[in-house]
Amino acid sequence: MEKNEKAVVVFSGGQDSTTCLFWALERFAHVEAVTFDYQQRHKQEIAVAKKITEELNVTHHVLDMSLLNQLAPSALTREEIQVNDGGKEELPSTFVPGRNLLFLSFATILARQIGAKHIVTGVCETDFSGYPDCRDVFVKSLNVSLNLSMDDQFVIHTPLMWLDKAETWKLADQLNRFAYVRKNTLTCYHGVIGDGCGTCPACTLRKNGLDTYLKEIEGR
Repeated sequence: MEKNEKAVVVFSGGQDSTTCLFWALERFAHVEAVTFDYQQRHKQEIAVAKKITEELNVTHHVLDMSLLNQLAPSALTREEIQVNDGGKEELPSTFVPGRNLLFLSFATILARQIGAKHIVTGVCETDFSGYPDCRDVFVKSLNVSLNLSMDDQFVIHTPLMWLDKAETWKLADQLNRFAYVRKNTLTCYHGVIGDGCGTCPACTLRKNGLDTYLKEIEGR
């Protein structure tokens, strides 16, 4: 049934959202991507998202979310804030309050305009870096609220929700897109495409998952 339907993918050009884009392209008749410009620290994120969607011939929307930058200072929106994982007592400095709440809400509004019933996002509770808006309970709650607010029946899909990073690499491989995802995506908090800087929290998580998956392949 999904093969005859439309989907909108929340897309940053990173490993997770690009894997989700390929996942959606396998499942839906028509897929469009949406990227949000919240004046993030690295504008390169938007350029990477545009490049990938152009290569895949996917309609790409870039929406202005600059108000989020004004309201939610974090290491992703301010040069002077250092990137750190927050430790046990605090949220990571890269957490942007309200980001997924707004992104998923506006992605659903866009979906309504193009006649899509499915929204796909790469949030993950297994490797969620401490972000409360990546939790399954949040996504399910928001899905109910969005349906009530628009008197409609949208479905928010989270194909990575229970996968760790090694399993996310495995999924990309199963989709025959492992090499593409590794080479062309931008996950690094310092704006380095591909394998990244190797030291920021995002790169460390990505590399650990990659190393684990490569060892699994070698051990077969």
